Amino acid sequence: MTPKRGNELYVGLMSGTSLDGVDVAIVDFAEFPPALRYCSTTPYSESVRDRLIQLCRSQTTSLDRLYSLDAELGEIYAGVVNAALNCAGITADQVIAIGCHGQTIRHSPNTAMSHSAQIGDPSRIAVLTGISTVADFRRKDIALGGQAAPLAPAFHRFLFRSSEEDRAVVNIGGIANISYLPADHGRAILGFDTGPGNTLLDYWTEQHRNAPYDDGGAWARSGKVNAELLNRMMNSEPYFQLAAPKSTGTEYFNPSWLMAFLDETTKEGLSPADIQATLVELTVITIAAALQALPSRIENCYLCGGGAHNHYLLERLALALPECAVITTAALGFDPDFVEAGAFAWLARERINLRVGNIPEVTRARQASVLGAIYAADITV
Repeated sequence: MTPKRGNELYVGLMSGTSLDGVDVAIVDFAEFPPALRYCSTTPYSESVRDRLIQLCRSQTTSLDRLYSLDAELGEIYAGVVNAALNCAGITADQVIAIGCHGQTIRHSPNTAMSHSAQIGDPSRIAVLTGISTVADFRRKDIALGGQAAPLAPAFHRFLFRSSEEDRAVVNIGGIANISYLPADHGRAILGFDTGPGNTLLDYWTEQHRNAPYDDGGAWARSGKVNAELLNRMMNSEPYFQLAAPKSTGTEYFNPSWLMAFLDETTKEGLSPADIQATLVELTVITIAAALQALPSRIENCYLCGGGAHNHYLLERLALALPECAVITTAALGFDPDFVEAGAFAWLARERINLRVGNIPEVTRARQASVLGAIYAADITV
C-alpha cells in the first residue's frame, strides 16, 4: 500500500484491559509534534462489556460466542470511526489507514506455545469505513520470541523523548506499564508492565458500589490501607519480583487473584473501603518501585490512561516519589486519555511505511520488525 501524497492522517483505535470502551484518535502526522484532530471515547454497552468480561475470565468458551463477539466488535469499531470522521468533518478518502489494537482476550507470552489474542474483525472495519485497516500488531513480536507488550514505548520514544532529561511515561489502564526514555540516545529504552493498574480497583468498586469505577478515588480515600494485606500481596506474588522485560494481563491479575488473598483476611474485619485503599496502594507501590529501580533518577513522571483521573492514586504516587514530579502527558501537549489510541495510529503509519514498530529491549524479541497486517479497503474498478 502506497501512502497518499501530502497526507498524514491516521486513525487509532484502542480498547484496553479496563474493558470500558473504545478510544478513537484522529492524528495528523504532517508536522511534529503530531496534532490530535479529533478524539473521543465510546463506552461499551452493558451487554458487550459483560460478555467481554466473561470471555476474558473464563477458561472455556464456544467458537460461536468468540467469533460472534469478534464480528460485533468489528462493527462497533467501524461505527466509532465513522462517527469520529463525521464529527471532525473528515472524509474517509483523506485517511491513510486505521490502526486497531483490538480487544485483548488472552495474553500469555510465557507459555510453551506463547500467544496474545485480540478480537475485533479488521476486515469489517475496512469494509464498513472504506479505510484500509492495520491490526494484529502483537503476533509478529511473539513469533520473534518477544512478549508482544508493551508496544506503546516505541510511540512514547517518538513523541516524548527529550535530549535534556531522562523521562518516564506511566500508562495506568487495567494493567499499568512504564516507558523509560533516557536523554542519552546511546542508552536503551526500557518498558514493561508493573502489575495491576485499574483492573482490581474497578472490579472491587463494581462489587461494592455498583459503579464502573471509583470516581477520582474518593471511595478509596475514605478507607485505610491495611499493611498486612498489602505486604501479603506484594510478597506472595512472583510477578513483582521478576526482572524486565515482562508483561502481564487481566487473565492473571483478576478477581480470582484478589479473592485468594481476601479469603484469608475476611476474619480481620476489613471494610470494603479499606480494601479499596489497599488496592490503590498496591498499584502505587508497584509503579513506584519500578520507577525507583530504573538506571537513572527520574525528575518527571508523565501519566496517561484512565488512572490519571484517580486523584487519590496520583496523590499517593507523589508521596511515594518525593523527588519526582507526578504530572500527566498534557504537560507535553498530548491528551493523557488518548496516548494509547495515538500509539496505534502511529503504529499503523509505521506499518504502511514499512518501518519497525517494536523495541527488542522492551519486548525481548530477537530483532526489530515491522508489525501488523494490512486489511485493505475495497477498491472500486
